Amino acid sequence: MQSVFFGGGTPSLMAPQTVGGILEAIAKGWRVAPDAEVTLEANPTSVEAGRFRGYRDAGVNRVSLGVQAMNDVDLRALGRLHTAAEAMAAVEIAAKTFSRFSFDLIYARPGQTPLRWKEELEAALAHAGGHMSLYQLTIEPETMFERLHKAGKLHPPEPETARALWDVTQATMERAGMPAYEVSNHARPGEESRHNLVYWRYGEYVGVGPGAHGRVIAASGRRAQATERNPEAWLKAVEGEGHGLTVDEGLSTEEQADEFLLMGLRLAEGIEPARFEQLARRPLDRGRVAMLIEEGLVDLTDAGRLRVTPEGFPVLDAVVADLAA
Repeated sequence: MQSVFFGGGTPSLMAPQTVGGILEAIAKGWRVAPDAEVTLEANPTSVEAGRFRGYRDAGVNRVSLGVQAMNDVDLRALGRLHTAAEAMAAVEIAAKTFSRFSFDLIYARPGQTPLRWKEELEAALAHAGGHMSLYQLTIEPETMFERLHKAGKLHPPEPETARALWDVTQATMERAGMPAYEVSNHARPGEESRHNLVYWRYGEYVGVGPGAHGRVIAASGRRAQATERNPEAWLKAVEGEGHGLTVDEGLSTEEQADEFLLMGLRLAEGIEPARFEQLARRPLDRGRVAMLIEEGLVDLTDAGRLRVTPEGFPVLDAVVADLAA
């Protein structure tokens, strides 16, 4: 095992001793690499930041902070409970405690202009380590953002403005030496999230805990797994049945190939067409690939990897759907 990721919800509410106990249990069930990346997601409040030294001593060697915005007005609009000052204090403690840390920001927020976003991003870079996650605001079903949107409290910008904000993001991060290695993730060379690369490179991973998802390879082939989302129901199932799985099903060749495209084309490095052919048991449609190359949305590297171009990333979903058809 090359990585462990404590994520989803608020894992930084756990006591450091609990984190240490979980890591000990993992080491009993899997062979963990000596240099494994162990990341913990944290809300940037002063209380949780005070636990960072304990997490480090328990075995965590990387933290990811949900900063999301650098001003209190936008944080309130996003439904966040922390202030910008608390967030920056947590980032400062993380920088002193861990050799590797990351924090995220959300852009394309209501009323945000490209100039204001550029200034905010440059201010954030002054506090950054080797990695930043920059997510463009989207309204997803059954999320807090959807509830705020329906209440008339959150409206994403028009497409033209969103594209301008995307362009500012790429240019600013390139100048800072932290180019996008994935659609929403930027890092200095060697500082990429090793755990998340497992997802994007369509590797194998186990999901443990309420609401977790996994992709494991069994004798019957690759399987999709998901666990009970409600913590109390999950715990009851684990105690009664030995696991909290609610989904454990095999994936067809087409499903695997579609997932491989969806995940792999998010990466700047792209994918190996031969692996798609291995999963789908058919090659990519050469005509579709040629058309997308002609439109400037994808290209082929000298090594034969298929990757989405900077012009293609803003319409990534359409590119993936075209190739998967």
